[in-house]
Amino acid sequence: MINSKSDSYASAGVDITAGYKSVELMKKHVARTMIPGTLEDIGGFGGLFSLDTKSIADPVLVSGTDGVGTKLKIAFLMDKHDTIGIDCVAMCVNDIICCGARPLFFLDYIACGKNIPEKIASIVAGVAEGCVQAGCALIGGETAEHPGMMPEDEYDLAGFSVGIVDKSRVLDKNLVRPGDAVIALASSGLHSNGYSLVRRAFDVENRDLNEHISELGTTLGEALLTPTRIYVKPLLELIQNVGIKSVSHITGGGFYENIPRSLPEGCGVRIEIKKLNTPPIFDLLAKAGNIPQHDMFNTYNMGVGMSIIVSPDKADEAVKSLIASGENAYIMGEVTEGEGVELC
Repeated sequence: MINSKSDSYASAGVDITAGYKSVELMKKHVARTMIPGTLEDIGGFGGLFSLDTKSIADPVLVSGTDGVGTKLKIAFLMDKHDTIGIDCVAMCVNDIICCGARPLFFLDYIACGKNIPEKIASIVAGVAEGCVQAGCALIGGETAEHPGMMPEDEYDLAGFSVGIVDKSRVLDKNLVRPGDAVIALASSGLHSNGYSLVRRAFDVENRDLNEHISELGTTLGEALLTPTRIYVKPLLELIQNVGIKSVSHITGGGFYENIPRSLPEGCGVRIEIKKLNTPPIFDLLAKAGNIPQHDMFNTYNMGVGMSIIVSPDKADEAVKSLIASGENAYIMGEVTEGEGVELC
C-alpha cells in the first residue's frame, strides 16, 4: 500500500492517489499481455524486455508511434472507453508489420483532465486487448493528469511499439514489378482516420449516436467506434509461408498517399473499384458530407485496411492463406508501369 497523499496538489486539481488506484485496476489487464521476454510488472520507471536474438542472424529493431486522433470525441460522446485502446495499438503495430517486423512490446501515454481510475482502467483494458491481438507485451505507460489543459471528462491517448525483424527479411519494395498482384485485406470500417471530417459530416454532437441505422445493422455510435483491425498475426504467417514483396497500411491519406509508399520509383497501381468490399458506413459518410469520390479515397481506407503486393504466381496462395487466418482477402488490382494510383 502506497502511503502517499498531497492535499496541496489535490487542491490544484491533481489527485496522485487516483493515479495509484488506476495502476492497481489496470494490472489485471496488463497481465494478459505478458509474453516471453517480459521482465517486470507495470509500475516501475522503465519497461524491461529481454531480447532473444538467437534465431535472428542480423536483428533490426523497428519502431512505430501514433495516437487515436479525434475518434476520441466519439468515445467521449458515447461514454465508452474500452475499445479505443485497440485503435491506439493497431495504428502502431500495423505500421511495424509493413516492414515485416514482429511487434515485441508497447507503451501507452494517457493525458487526462481528471484521473478517474475506472475510466483509465477501461482505456488500458482496450490497449491490453490490442496487444493480445498483436502478440506483443504492454510493458509500461504513463497517465498524466492535466487540470486546466483539457476538460475533466476528456483525455488524449497515444503510444508506441517496438518490433524486430532479421535484416535479410525486411520487406523490400524495390522487388515490386509491373504485373504483380495487389491484394486487399478488408478493414473493420473507418478505423482511426478522418474523424474530423466524420464528425462534421454526421454532425455527431447534435444527433443521437444511439440511433439504430438499418444500413449498418447497428447504431451510428457503435459503427463509428468499431476498433481498427490488427493484421499482425495473419501477415506474419503469410510472410513466413508464402512470401510477399511489400505492404501498405491504408491510414490517413487513403489510397493515394499510402499505396505509393509500398512501390518503387516507376511503378503505380490500377485498382478496380467494383472489386472492393466497401462497408456501408463509407457510402453513408460520403452522402452525409457530400464528399466526392476522390476525397473519400484520399482520406479513408474504403474497406481496405492493408494492401499487399505479391508475385502474380503467388496471388491465389496468398489469398487462401489470409482467408484461412480469418481475414477477408481478395485481389483488387495490379502493379502498372508509371506512378500513382489509378482507380477504374
